[in-house]
Amino acid sequence: MKFRPNHSDVCILTLALGLAVPQLQAKVIGNNVPAQSLTQERIDKLPKKERAAWAAYLKRSEEQMRVDRATLAAELKPGEVAPPQPAEGRGAFGQGMSLRHEDAYFGTAPARHIADVIVSFQTPAAGWSKNMGFSGALRLPGQPYAANNLNAFPDPSDFDKPRDPKWNYVSTLDNDATNTELHFLAKVQAQTPGKDGDAYRASFIKGIHYLLAAQYPNGGFPQVYPLEGGYHDAITFNDDAVSESAETLTDVAGGKGEYAFAPADLRKQAGEAADRALACILKSQIVIDGKKTIWAQQEDMLTLAPVSARNYEPGALAASESADMLDYMMSLPNPSKELIASIQAAVTWLKGAAVSGFAYTGNRTDGRKLVATPGAGALWSRYYSIPAQKPIFGDRDKTLHDDVNDLSLERRNGYSWWSNGEQKTVDHYADWAKANGVAIGG
Repeated sequence: MKFRPNHSDVCILTLALGLAVPQLQAKVIGNNVPAQSLTQERIDKLPKKERAAWAAYLKRSEEQMRVDRATLAAELKPGEVAPPQPAEGRGAFGQGMSLRHEDAYFGTAPARHIADVIVSFQTPAAGWSKNMGFSGALRLPGQPYAANNLNAFPDPSDFDKPRDPKWNYVSTLDNDATNTELHFLAKVQAQTPGKDGDAYRASFIKGIHYLLAAQYPNGGFPQVYPLEGGYHDAITFNDDAVSESAETLTDVAGGKGEYAFAPADLRKQAGEAADRALACILKSQIVIDGKKTIWAQQEDMLTLAPVSARNYEPGALAASESADMLDYMMSLPNPSKELIASIQAAVTWLKGAAVSGFAYTGNRTDGRKLVATPGAGALWSRYYSIPAQKPIFGDRDKTLHDDVNDLSLERRNGYSWWSNGEQKTVDHYADWAKANGVAIGG
């Protein structure tokens, strides 16, 4: 199964994605280009009525970055050597910080120790880094807040190259970071009444203020805040940064269960922020030929245009992230007509994009490949080009391809180019539609 566009499709694709027009070489249909940072120069080009809010946001981010750095530096005496970076851990993906335990677990000594370590690694901005292991020791004075999150394949022109290798992903929503810590703290404090749980509640409240500060004026969320530049500044649907943050804020606004301790004024702010996030989600849905489709993995914070992330991640429709977005949208009570229409359109698109009779499989020596497999169920590509809406795949050298089997061995093995997780969302839609009196066919 190959989706090979003709020459005109390639030209349209490269222009729509902001790609450099390639030479007509076999199996390469474009080259990825970096996303733009949020800058004052870009803000100055906005309509006058929009500039003040964005300028204030950028100034607040820059000031918070200065505070974060100064606070860490002040923990050390002159000439004192900082403790080493914390070891990388499984973070939100590990069992230590899993949210799937029974409620009683969160009152145990191991859970409270993890919560203590979480509190100790909360940054002055009040977020957390990613890929952290919180079952070990508390953070030491002067110890960096983040583990080593540098790219294992460094390149001078890498889109993921940090401005400062020693200050990278310090507070982030990437890889489920910050939101997972917040939910864990909420569960632990619920099992720790009285003053013994006060530190967890205080850390949680600061973390919600972090989400409020990180939210863009239009309701979106960057991947990293304070802003780190490059694609990290884009509105990030990848790893559910927007939908998880909106979900956390929605939970706080509801004030039920482990979130009942949140002050009334904070619940109000959280509800308003969740509403802004949903408005951004609805506005960000990609429209092609007059029809709503799904969402990109990252979108420019000012224009909402799809943009690239890492070298191999193009500005394109993203099936997996969109499915997760839909799960959040379908969890909201009393859906409006606009929300219903958005969900219907996105699910219809996912149904139409599914392919059957193939599997993405193989060994690490020969590399994973898409192979014909009679009887195999539905699969979705990670990305679909705009406007062609055909599967598109990126390599570490920034080349874009229309066939996953053309990618380098390292990228075929190191990324989930095809998946079937979207099927759960499609199945969920049928139940949601029935519960809300919505026609399945839209």
